[in-house]
Amino acid sequence: MKTAFPPCPDHTDWKILYRAAILETNKNTIPQKVSEAEQAVLTRRKELFCCVASKEKESLEDALYTLRAYRDAWEHTEAEITNAAVKTVA
Repeated sequence: MKTAFPPCPDHTDWKILYRAAILETNKNTIPQKVSEAEQAVLTRRKELFCCVASKEKESLEDALYTLRAYRDAWEHTEAEITNAAVKTVA
């Protein structure tokens, strides 16, 4: 007997938020955009949890990894800029 899974909802808003986050050029809004995209990816991952294997699941994992790497790189760059500014003033 086959186990029936509920149909997977087709919410792909995470893709729009993901693209907006990684393409954002305003450094003041990058953290907010990354957080919004990360939340959308996590929400979609929960939606797909009970679904049969899906290519979208792999895309979600890739997006989550990329967003976290982007956040880490951005935070590291901002810290370096701050440290350089402090050394210049001192």
